[in-house]
Amino acid sequence: MRSVKILEAAADEAAEAASWYERQHPGLGVEFQQAVDAVFDLLEDEIAPLTAVPGPAGKRGAKRLILKRFPFSVIVCEQGSELLVIAFAHHSRRPGYWRDRLIT
Repeated sequence: MRSVKILEAAADEAAEAASWYERQHPGLGVEFQQAVDAVFDLLEDEIAPLTAVPGPAGKRGAKRLILKRFPFSVIVCEQGSELLVIAFAHHSRRPGYWRDRLIT
């Protein structure tokens, strides 16, 4: 089992998205949070289908997991044996805003 940590900024993004979805449709925020929890399980069990992020960030080691139901990618980078979640990035808003969070 792999250790997974999450940056505070990424945790805030997930919480804000869950809250937004809940305001749009009661219960949808809970479903978003369940999708996030499922991602953590996949990452910890090392069975997540991670793909390199396109462009320079991918060359620096950033990988992503695209959520199936929601338009978000979970952006991660490996730090030794740990996996660090650096963003919950919406597919249509502020592309690449999280790049300055990459640890080199």
